[in-house]
Amino acid sequence: MKMVHKLYYQDVYQKEFYAKVVKQEQDHEGNWYVVLNETAFYPTGGGQPFDTGTIQHLTVQKVEEIEGEIRHFVSSPLETREIVQAKINWERRFDHMQQHTGQHILSAAFAQLFQLETVSFHLGTEISTIDLHTQELTTDQVKEAVTLSNEIILENRPIETRWVQKEELSQYQLRKDPSVTENIRLVMITNFDDNACGGTHPTSTNEVGSIKVLYWERQKNGIRVYFICGNRVLTQFDQKQQILLTLTGLVSAPEQDLPQVIEKRMAKEKDLAKSIEILKEELLTYEAKEILEVDELLIGRVYQERTIKELQKLAQMVTKQRATCTVFFVSENENRLQIVGARGGKSAYPCKDPILKELPTISGKGGGNECLVQGGGEATLTASDFLERLVKTASQADHTKDSLAYHLEK
Repeated sequence: MKMVHKLYYQDVYQKEFYAKVVKQEQDHEGNWYVVLNETAFYPTGGGQPFDTGTIQHLTVQKVEEIEGEIRHFVSSPLETREIVQAKINWERRFDHMQQHTGQHILSAAFAQLFQLETVSFHLGTEISTIDLHTQELTTDQVKEAVTLSNEIILENRPIETRWVQKEELSQYQLRKDPSVTENIRLVMITNFDDNACGGTHPTSTNEVGSIKVLYWERQKNGIRVYFICGNRVLTQFDQKQQILLTLTGLVSAPEQDLPQVIEKRMAKEKDLAKSIEILKEELLTYEAKEILEVDELLIGRVYQERTIKELQKLAQMVTKQRATCTVFFVSENENRLQIVGARGGKSAYPCKDPILKELPTISGKGGGNECLVQGGGEATLTASDFLERLVKTASQADHTKDSLAYHLEK
Protein backbone atom coordinates (compact mmCIF):
# COMPACT_ATOMS: atom_id res chain seq x y z
CA MET A 1 0.00 0.00 0.00
CA LYS A 2 2.88 2.40 0.64
CA MET A 3 4.10 1.96 -2.94
CA VAL A 4 0.59 2.63 -4.14
CA HIS A 5 0.51 5.85 -2.13
CA LYS A 6 3.92 6.89 -3.42
CA LEU A 7 3.05 6.60 -7.10
CA TYR A 8 -0.56 7.54 -6.68
CA TYR A 9 -0.23 10.73 -4.67
CA GLN A 10 3.20 12.16 -5.31
CA ASP A 11 3.20 11.93 -9.09
CA VAL A 12 -0.16 13.44 -9.99
CA TYR A 13 1.04 14.11 -13.56
CA GLN A 14 1.53 10.39 -14.16
CA LYS A 15 -0.51 9.85 -17.33
CA GLU A 16 0.85 6.43 -18.18
CA PHE A 17 2.55 3.73 -16.11
CA TYR A 18 3.35 0.02 -15.96
CA ALA A 19 2.38 -2.23 -13.09
CA LYS A 20 2.05 -5.89 -12.18
CA VAL A 21 -1.35 -7.56 -11.86
CA VAL A 22 -1.70 -8.78 -8.30
CA LYS A 23 -5.25 -10.07 -8.55
CA GLN A 24 -8.26 -10.11 -10.87
CA GLU A 25 -11.56 -11.43 -9.61
CA GLN A 26 -15.30 -10.87 -9.69
CA ASP A 27 -17.11 -9.21 -6.79
CA HIS A 28 -20.35 -10.56 -5.30
CA GLU A 29 -22.31 -8.85 -8.11
CA GLY A 30 -20.23 -10.48 -10.83
CA ASN A 31 -18.21 -7.38 -11.75
CA TRP A 32 -14.60 -7.96 -12.78
CA TYR A 33 -11.89 -5.94 -11.06
CA VAL A 34 -8.10 -5.77 -11.20
CA VAL A 35 -5.68 -5.04 -8.35
CA LEU A 36 -2.22 -3.76 -9.33
CA ASN A 37 0.95 -3.74 -7.22
CA GLU A 38 0.96 0.07 -7.62
CA THR A 39 -1.37 2.48 -9.34
CA ALA A 40 -1.86 6.11 -10.36
CA PHE A 41 -5.66 5.72 -10.55
CA TYR A 42 -7.55 7.71 -7.92
CA PRO A 43 -10.38 5.81 -6.16
CA THR A 44 -13.58 7.55 -5.12
CA GLY A 45 -13.09 9.46 -1.87
CA GLY A 46 -12.96 12.82 -0.15
CA GLY A 47 -15.63 14.33 -2.34
CA GLN A 48 -13.65 13.56 -5.51
CA PRO A 49 -14.77 11.00 -8.15
CA PHE A 50 -12.55 8.17 -9.36
CA ASP A 51 -10.19 8.32 -12.34
CA THR A 52 -10.98 6.58 -15.60
CA GLY A 53 -8.66 5.32 -18.30
CA THR A 54 -7.43 1.97 -19.59
CA ILE A 55 -5.48 -1.08 -18.44
CA GLN A 56 -4.14 -2.73 -21.55
CA HIS A 57 -7.10 -2.55 -23.96
CA LEU A 58 -9.80 -2.59 -21.25
CA THR A 59 -11.63 0.55 -20.14
CA VAL A 60 -11.45 1.26 -16.43
CA GLN A 61 -15.09 1.91 -15.54
CA LYS A 62 -14.61 2.88 -11.90
CA VAL A 63 -11.99 2.68 -9.16
CA GLU A 64 -12.85 2.00 -5.52
CA GLU A 65 -10.83 1.33 -2.36
CA ILE A 66 -12.40 -1.77 -0.81
CA GLU A 67 -11.06 -3.95 2.00
CA GLY A 68 -7.68 -2.20 1.93
CA GLU A 69 -7.06 -2.64 -1.82
CA ILE A 70 -7.63 -0.37 -4.82
CA ARG A 71 -9.92 -2.17 -7.25
CA HIS A 72 -10.00 -1.18 -10.92
CA PHE A 73 -13.33 -2.35 -12.34
CA VAL A 74 -13.23 -3.51 -15.96
CA SER A 75 -15.70 -5.19 -18.33
CA SER A 76 -13.77 -8.49 -18.57
CA PRO A 77 -10.60 -10.13 -17.18
CA LEU A 78 -7.19 -9.21 -18.54
CA GLU A 79 -5.46 -11.65 -20.84
CA THR A 80 -2.30 -11.52 -18.75
CA ARG A 81 -1.44 -11.43 -15.06
CA GLU A 82 2.04 -10.05 -15.74
CA ILE A 83 3.13 -6.45 -16.33
CA VAL A 84 0.43 -4.31 -17.93
CA GLN A 85 0.32 -0.80 -19.37
CA ALA A 86 -2.17 1.61 -17.82
CA LYS A 87 -3.23 5.07 -18.96
CA ILE A 88 -5.07 7.76 -17.02
CA ASN A 89 -7.81 9.80 -18.69
CA TRP A 90 -5.75 12.95 -18.27
CA GLU A 91 -8.46 15.42 -19.29
CA ARG A 92 -10.71 14.10 -16.52
CA ARG A 93 -7.84 13.91 -14.00
CA PHE A 94 -6.67 17.48 -14.64
CA ASP A 95 -10.23 18.77 -14.41
CA HIS A 96 -10.57 17.11 -11.01
CA MET A 97 -7.24 18.60 -9.92
CA GLN A 98 -8.47 22.08 -10.88
CA GLN A 99 -11.84 21.70 -9.13
CA HIS A 100 -10.42 20.13 -5.97
CA THR A 101 -7.64 22.68 -5.56
CA GLY A 102 -10.08 25.47 -6.38
CA GLN A 103 -12.24 24.19 -3.54
CA HIS A 104 -9.31 24.39 -1.13
CA ILE A 105 -8.65 27.99 -2.17
CA LEU A 106 -12.30 29.08 -2.04
CA SER A 107 -12.92 27.39 1.31
CA ALA A 108 -9.80 28.98 2.75
CA ALA A 109 -10.92 32.39 1.47
CA PHE A 110 -14.31 32.10 3.18
CA ALA A 111 -12.59 30.93 6.37
CA GLN A 112 -9.98 33.70 6.45
CA LEU A 113 -12.29 36.55 5.47
CA PHE A 114 -15.48 35.63 7.33
CA GLN A 115 -14.62 32.63 9.57
CA LEU A 116 -17.05 30.47 7.58
CA GLU A 117 -16.28 26.76 7.84
CA THR A 118 -16.70 24.38 4.90
CA VAL A 119 -18.46 21.26 6.19
CA SER A 120 -18.68 19.28 2.93
CA PHE A 121 -17.51 19.28 -0.68
CA HIS A 122 -18.87 17.59 -3.80
CA LEU A 123 -17.08 17.52 -7.14
CA GLY A 124 -19.78 17.21 -9.80
CA THR A 125 -19.45 16.45 -13.50
CA GLU A 126 -20.24 20.07 -14.44
CA ILE A 127 -20.56 22.07 -11.21
CA SER A 128 -18.99 21.56 -7.80
CA THR A 129 -20.37 22.61 -4.41
CA ILE A 130 -19.25 23.43 -0.91
CA ASP A 131 -21.57 23.63 2.10
CA LEU A 132 -20.78 26.50 4.45
CA HIS A 133 -21.68 26.43 8.13
CA THR A 134 -23.76 29.61 8.12
CA GLN A 135 -27.38 30.66 7.73
CA GLU A 136 -26.61 33.78 5.72
CA LEU A 137 -24.30 34.66 2.84
CA THR A 138 -24.29 38.02 1.08
CA THR A 139 -23.33 38.97 -2.47
CA ASP A 140 -20.54 41.17 -1.15
CA GLN A 141 -19.08 38.28 0.87
CA VAL A 142 -19.08 35.99 -2.15
CA LYS A 143 -17.52 38.66 -4.34
CA GLU A 144 -14.75 39.30 -1.81
CA ALA A 145 -14.01 35.58 -1.38
CA VAL A 146 -13.87 35.01 -5.15
CA THR A 147 -11.59 38.03 -5.61
CA LEU A 148 -9.15 36.76 -2.97
CA SER A 149 -9.26 33.24 -4.47
CA ASN A 150 -8.33 34.46 -7.94
CA GLU A 151 -5.54 36.64 -6.52
CA ILE A 152 -4.05 33.52 -4.88
CA ILE A 153 -4.29 31.72 -8.23
CA LEU A 154 -2.57 34.54 -10.13
CA GLU A 155 0.26 34.66 -7.57
CA ASN A 156 1.21 31.13 -8.66
CA ARG A 157 1.82 29.96 -5.10
CA PRO A 158 3.46 26.54 -4.69
CA ILE A 159 1.31 23.61 -3.56
CA GLU A 160 3.15 21.05 -1.47
CA THR A 161 2.00 17.64 -0.21
CA ARG A 162 3.46 16.04 2.90
CA TRP A 163 2.82 12.85 4.87
CA VAL A 164 2.79 13.39 8.66
CA GLN A 165 1.82 11.61 11.85
CA LYS A 166 -0.78 12.78 14.35
CA GLU A 167 1.80 14.10 16.80
CA GLU A 168 3.25 16.38 14.10
CA LEU A 169 -0.02 18.21 13.40
CA SER A 170 0.67 20.90 16.01
CA GLN A 171 3.35 22.26 13.68
CA TYR A 172 0.73 23.27 11.12
CA GLN A 173 -2.23 25.65 11.15
CA LEU A 174 -4.83 23.30 9.73
CA ARG A 175 -8.14 24.71 8.55
CA LYS A 176 -9.93 21.70 10.07
CA ASP A 177 -9.05 18.50 11.92
CA PRO A 178 -8.17 15.48 9.72
CA SER A 179 -10.56 12.54 9.54
CA VAL A 180 -7.76 9.97 9.98
CA THR A 181 -5.24 9.50 12.82
CA GLU A 182 -2.26 8.02 10.96
CA ASN A 183 -0.56 8.39 7.56
CA ILE A 184 -2.06 11.87 7.32
CA ARG A 185 -1.51 13.63 4.01
CA LEU A 186 -1.37 17.42 4.06
CA VAL A 187 -1.94 19.66 1.05
CA MET A 188 -0.33 23.05 1.70
CA ILE A 189 -0.71 26.23 -0.32
CA THR A 190 2.21 28.46 0.66
CA ASN A 191 1.28 31.09 3.25
CA PHE A 192 -2.43 30.56 2.66
CA ASP A 193 -3.89 27.17 3.52
CA ASP A 194 -2.86 23.91 5.18
CA ASN A 195 -5.41 21.13 4.92
CA ALA A 196 -5.50 17.36 5.38
CA CYS A 197 -6.62 15.88 2.05
CA GLY A 198 -6.17 12.73 -0.01
CA GLY A 199 -7.24 14.20 -3.35
CA THR A 200 -5.28 15.11 -6.47
CA HIS A 201 -3.80 18.61 -6.83
CA PRO A 202 -1.35 20.40 -9.14
CA THR A 203 1.97 21.77 -7.90
CA SER A 204 0.98 25.46 -8.08
CA THR A 205 -2.16 27.55 -7.78
CA ASN A 206 -1.73 29.00 -11.26
CA GLU A 207 -2.82 25.69 -12.79
CA VAL A 208 -6.30 26.13 -11.29
CA GLY A 209 -6.84 28.86 -13.89
CA SER A 210 -9.69 30.75 -12.26
CA ILE A 211 -12.62 30.37 -9.87
CA LYS A 212 -16.20 31.51 -10.44
CA VAL A 213 -19.14 31.17 -8.04
CA LEU A 214 -22.32 30.66 -10.04
CA TYR A 215 -24.95 30.91 -7.30
CA TRP A 216 -25.77 29.79 -3.78
CA GLU A 217 -28.83 28.61 -1.90
CA ARG A 218 -29.97 27.86 1.61
CA GLN A 219 -29.84 24.25 2.74
CA LYS A 220 -31.26 22.71 5.91
CA ASN A 221 -28.08 23.25 7.91
CA GLY A 222 -26.30 26.01 6.02
CA ILE A 223 -25.56 27.57 2.63
CA ARG A 224 -24.57 25.56 -0.47
CA VAL A 225 -22.26 27.40 -2.87
CA TYR A 226 -22.11 26.28 -6.52
CA PHE A 227 -18.81 27.02 -8.28
CA ILE A 228 -16.57 26.09 -11.20
CA CYS A 229 -12.82 26.27 -11.78
CA GLY A 230 -10.32 26.20 -14.62
CA ASN A 231 -11.47 24.98 -18.01
CA ARG A 232 -15.05 24.73 -16.76
CA VAL A 233 -15.13 28.54 -16.48
CA LEU A 234 -14.38 28.82 -20.20
CA THR A 235 -16.96 26.15 -21.01
CA GLN A 236 -19.63 27.98 -19.01
CA PHE A 237 -18.66 31.30 -20.60
CA ASP A 238 -18.95 29.83 -24.10
CA GLN A 239 -22.37 28.36 -23.32
CA LYS A 240 -23.71 31.55 -21.80
CA GLN A 241 -22.25 33.69 -24.59
CA GLN A 242 -24.01 31.54 -27.18
CA ILE A 243 -27.28 31.91 -25.28
CA LEU A 244 -26.83 35.70 -25.13
CA LEU A 245 -26.14 35.89 -28.86
CA THR A 246 -29.25 33.83 -29.57
CA LEU A 247 -31.38 36.03 -27.31
CA THR A 248 -30.09 39.29 -28.79
CA GLY A 249 -30.99 37.96 -32.23
CA LEU A 250 -34.46 36.84 -31.15
CA VAL A 251 -35.46 40.12 -29.51
CA SER A 252 -33.41 42.40 -31.78
CA ALA A 253 -31.80 44.20 -28.86
CA PRO A 254 -28.22 44.65 -27.64
CA GLU A 255 -26.97 42.51 -24.76
CA GLN A 256 -27.13 45.28 -22.15
CA ASP A 257 -30.82 45.95 -22.93
CA LEU A 258 -31.95 42.31 -22.68
CA PRO A 259 -33.32 42.48 -19.09
CA GLN A 260 -35.53 45.50 -19.81
CA VAL A 261 -36.70 44.21 -23.20
CA ILE A 262 -37.54 40.74 -21.87
CA GLU A 263 -39.28 42.22 -18.82
CA LYS A 264 -41.51 44.37 -21.05
CA ARG A 265 -42.32 41.44 -23.31
CA MET A 266 -43.20 39.24 -20.34
CA ALA A 267 -45.53 41.93 -18.99
CA LYS A 268 -47.17 42.22 -22.41
CA GLU A 269 -47.50 38.45 -22.60
CA LYS A 270 -49.27 38.38 -19.23
CA ASP A 271 -51.71 41.05 -20.43
CA LEU A 272 -52.37 39.08 -23.61
CA ALA A 273 -52.90 35.89 -21.61
CA LYS A 274 -55.49 37.68 -19.45
CA SER A 275 -57.25 38.97 -22.57
CA ILE A 276 -57.30 35.49 -24.06
CA GLU A 277 -58.80 34.06 -20.87
CA ILE A 278 -61.54 36.69 -20.95
CA LEU A 279 -62.31 35.91 -24.59
CA LYS A 280 -62.32 32.17 -23.88
CA GLU A 281 -64.79 32.78 -21.06
CA GLU A 282 -67.04 34.72 -23.41
CA LEU A 283 -66.84 31.97 -26.03
CA LEU A 284 -67.79 29.39 -23.41
CA THR A 285 -70.76 31.54 -22.44
CA TYR A 286 -71.98 31.60 -26.05
CA GLU A 287 -71.31 27.87 -26.35
CA ALA A 288 -73.34 27.15 -23.23
CA LYS A 289 -76.17 29.31 -24.55
CA GLU A 290 -76.18 27.34 -27.80
CA ILE A 291 -76.30 24.03 -25.96
CA LEU A 292 -79.28 25.22 -23.89
CA GLU A 293 -81.28 26.21 -26.97
CA VAL A 294 -82.51 22.60 -27.13
CA ASP A 295 -84.73 21.63 -24.23
CA GLU A 296 -82.92 18.56 -22.88
CA LEU A 297 -82.49 17.03 -19.43
CA LEU A 298 -79.59 14.73 -20.40
CA ILE A 299 -77.05 16.43 -22.65
CA GLY A 300 -74.09 14.84 -24.41
CA ARG A 301 -71.47 16.40 -26.65
CA VAL A 302 -68.34 15.16 -28.42
CA TYR A 303 -65.36 17.48 -28.96
CA GLN A 304 -61.88 17.46 -30.42
CA GLU A 305 -58.78 18.59 -28.49
CA ARG A 306 -60.55 20.27 -25.59
CA THR A 307 -58.95 20.52 -22.16
CA ILE A 308 -60.51 19.16 -18.99
CA LYS A 309 -60.53 22.69 -17.56
CA GLU A 310 -62.53 24.06 -20.51
CA LEU A 311 -65.01 21.19 -20.40
CA GLN A 312 -65.48 21.63 -16.66
CA LYS A 313 -66.24 25.34 -17.04
CA LEU A 314 -68.66 24.69 -19.89
CA ALA A 315 -70.43 21.89 -18.00
CA GLN A 316 -70.82 24.05 -14.89
CA MET A 317 -72.20 26.95 -16.95
CA VAL A 318 -74.84 24.67 -18.48
CA THR A 319 -75.94 23.03 -15.21
CA LYS A 320 -76.01 26.39 -13.43
CA GLN A 321 -78.46 27.79 -15.97
CA ARG A 322 -80.50 24.58 -16.16
CA ALA A 323 -80.45 22.90 -12.77
CA THR A 324 -82.66 20.04 -14.00
CA CYS A 325 -80.11 18.68 -16.48
CA THR A 326 -77.02 16.44 -16.44
CA VAL A 327 -74.27 16.81 -19.04
CA PHE A 328 -71.56 14.51 -20.39
CA PHE A 329 -68.72 15.93 -22.50
CA VAL A 330 -66.16 13.67 -24.21
CA SER A 331 -63.11 15.03 -26.03
CA GLU A 332 -60.77 13.11 -28.33
CA ASN A 333 -57.23 14.28 -27.54
CA GLU A 334 -54.73 12.42 -29.74
CA ASN A 335 -55.04 8.78 -28.66
CA ARG A 336 -56.90 9.47 -25.42
CA LEU A 337 -60.43 10.35 -24.34
CA GLN A 338 -61.06 13.09 -21.75
CA ILE A 339 -64.44 12.99 -20.00
CA VAL A 340 -66.34 15.50 -17.87
CA GLY A 341 -69.74 15.06 -16.29
CA ALA A 342 -71.83 17.61 -14.36
CA ARG A 343 -75.20 17.36 -12.63
CA GLY A 344 -77.55 20.22 -11.86
CA GLY A 345 -78.95 20.57 -8.36
CA LYS A 346 -82.43 19.41 -9.48
CA SER A 347 -81.44 16.80 -12.08
CA ALA A 348 -82.79 13.27 -11.85
CA TYR A 349 -79.84 11.85 -13.79
CA PRO A 350 -76.52 10.92 -12.10
CA CYS A 351 -73.14 11.88 -13.57
CA LYS A 352 -70.55 10.32 -11.26
CA ASP A 353 -71.62 6.67 -11.22
CA PRO A 354 -72.01 6.33 -15.02
CA ILE A 355 -68.53 7.76 -15.69
CA LEU A 356 -66.80 5.67 -13.01
CA LYS A 357 -68.65 2.58 -14.25
CA GLU A 358 -67.71 3.05 -17.92
CA LEU A 359 -64.10 4.27 -17.51
CA PRO A 360 -62.68 0.73 -17.11
CA THR A 361 -63.85 -0.04 -20.66
CA ILE A 362 -61.15 2.35 -21.91
CA SER A 363 -58.61 1.48 -19.18
CA GLY A 364 -59.32 4.83 -17.60
CA LYS A 365 -59.49 6.42 -14.19
CA GLY A 366 -61.37 9.36 -12.77
CA GLY A 367 -62.88 11.01 -9.74
CA GLY A 368 -65.00 13.81 -8.41
CA ASN A 369 -68.28 14.31 -6.58
CA GLU A 370 -71.97 13.93 -7.41
CA CYS A 371 -72.07 17.36 -9.08
CA LEU A 372 -68.82 17.33 -11.07
CA VAL A 373 -66.63 14.42 -12.17
CA GLN A 374 -63.81 14.00 -14.66
CA GLY A 375 -61.67 11.19 -16.03
CA GLY A 376 -59.65 9.92 -18.95
CA GLY A 377 -58.53 6.79 -20.70
CA GLU A 378 -57.27 5.22 -23.91
CA ALA A 379 -59.17 5.88 -27.13
CA THR A 380 -60.09 2.22 -27.62
CA LEU A 381 -63.64 3.44 -28.34
CA THR A 382 -64.64 6.48 -30.36
CA ALA A 383 -65.80 9.49 -28.39
CA SER A 384 -69.34 9.02 -29.77
CA ASP A 385 -69.46 5.36 -28.75
CA PHE A 386 -68.24 6.11 -25.26
CA LEU A 387 -70.72 8.96 -24.90
CA GLU A 388 -73.59 6.67 -25.90
CA ARG A 389 -72.51 4.22 -23.17
CA LEU A 390 -72.51 7.04 -20.59
CA VAL A 391 -75.95 8.27 -21.61
CA LYS A 392 -77.37 4.76 -21.63
CA THR A 393 -75.99 4.00 -18.16
CA ALA A 394 -77.29 7.30 -16.77
CA SER A 395 -80.76 6.80 -18.25
CA GLN A 396 -81.05 3.24 -16.96
CA ALA A 397 -80.07 4.39 -13.49
CA ASP A 398 -83.08 6.70 -13.48
CA HIS A 399 -85.50 4.24 -15.19
CA THR A 400 -86.70 6.96 -17.56
CA LYS A 401 -85.14 5.63 -20.74
CA ASP A 402 -88.36 5.92 -22.75
CA SER A 403 -88.69 9.64 -22.11
CA LEU A 404 -85.00 10.34 -22.70
CA ALA A 405 -83.87 12.79 -25.35
CA TYR A 406 -80.26 13.42 -25.97
CA HIS A 407 -78.21 14.98 -28.69
CA LEU A 408 -74.77 13.99 -29.96
CA GLU A 409 -72.72 16.65 -31.65
CA LYS A 410 -69.21 16.66 -33.07
